Amino acid sequence: MAKSRLLAVDDEPGVRQFLKAALARDYEVALAENGREALEALARRSYALVLTDGRMPGMTGQELLEQVRALYPETAVILLTAYGTVEDAVAAMKAGAADYLTKPLKSPEELRLRVARVLEQEALARRVRVLEEKDRRDPRSLLLYADPAMSRLVETARMAAAEPVEVLITGESGTGKEVLARFLHESGPRAGQSFLAVNCAAFNENLIESELFGHEKGAFTGAGERRAGKFEAAEGGTLFLDEIGEVPLHLQAKLLRVLQEKTLERLGSNRQIPVDIRVIAATNRDLDADRRSGKFREDLFFRLAVFPLHIPPLRERPADILLLARHFLEDAGRRRGKAALELSAEAARALEGYAWPGNVRELQNLMERLSIVAPGPGVDEGMLPPEIHARPTGPAPEQRSLAEVEREHILGILKAMGGNRTRAAQVLQISLRSLQYKLKEYGEAGEDPSG
Repeated sequence: MAKSRLLAVDDEPGVRQFLKAALARDYEVALAENGREALEALARRSYALVLTDGRMPGMTGQELLEQVRALYPETAVILLTAYGTVEDAVAAMKAGAADYLTKPLKSPEELRLRVARVLEQEALARRVRVLEEKDRRDPRSLLLYADPAMSRLVETARMAAAEPVEVLITGESGTGKEVLARFLHESGPRAGQSFLAVNCAAFNENLIESELFGHEKGAFTGAGERRAGKFEAAEGGTLFLDEIGEVPLHLQAKLLRVLQEKTLERLGSNRQIPVDIRVIAATNRDLDADRRSGKFREDLFFRLAVFPLHIPPLRERPADILLLARHFLEDAGRRRGKAALELSAEAARALEGYAWPGNVRELQNLMERLSIVAPGPGVDEGMLPPEIHARPTGPAPEQRSLAEVEREHILGILKAMGGNRTRAAQVLQISLRSLQYKLKEYGEAGEDPSG
């Protein structure tokens, strides 16, 4: 197991050597003479902990602490000073110091004990943050399936999770590519580390390079300070690059270099910064076709697709529809402190018969909406949108006009809401005035029981 990296900062050579001698047995220790050297060292590579003298020429230890907490929040700081007071200790802890030690230190053993305690506390805090994030949206609880194709996919994903290789996830929008990426992360050796997701389509060409690789102060107009990118922020963990096909061609070469060399250069710098992350990419495009047409670099494609995984659309896995629908209803009910809605037999058949062009995301959004507007305790067929609910026995669909389908759906929702027009309008996602107009058109302009 690799040793944790520490950075000892002090303007006195004797103190620096003492710190290194005391800690080198258990840690990889680097030295810096002042705050400027310390920030340069931090820019080159990541450190688990910085031990810094409180009073140094130029940048003080307190100022270095503030810089480290702002630029490298995952790095803990212990402040050392020969002028310790209660006020200094309180100020240091308020500024984010993990501990505060007064020089001269009593013994190397005490130093090692305090450092080990801080690193243990930081590791525990990171683990708690990861667990809290998992509790909010546990990918393994969302990765539900009954379809044989999904079962085969998950077994393949488990094998991929254990290997330190890039994975390319393909599939239509809404199929759950990020959920599968989180499953890979949580099922692999980096599970206790960070998982960062970047939607490459959300940034224009001028911003995505800075977002991924970071920049130095003054690298471009508006770059008022140094900023680490997502690759550095995901150090030790997983970086999920969604919509990878949207990365501009001129940046694809830089991305390939990072994957191959495990180093990067921030914008405005030629300094190599080592990174230790796993990259999982995803796209809803035919990336192989883009490769053949020259829209996507061939070498990057094959680098990303070391382990390709394809998620089938929901319409090709009908066995999963009701399983997911009931899960989403249960989850929504739990969050709102009420019992989960039950699907009627007719509603269940309607859901199974729908093509779900928006895939799992469309199904989840519908169940969320029903959990809000349905009076409970169940979901009837008439509460479903007109494009989903099943046709009753009668004329074939091609023989029924759109107006007939709309009338049947509106009256069905109104009946399910007990005649309450306000609630019916909310379910239909139309204004109350529009609903009243429609009811008048249908000859149903009686009194609204809701008042």
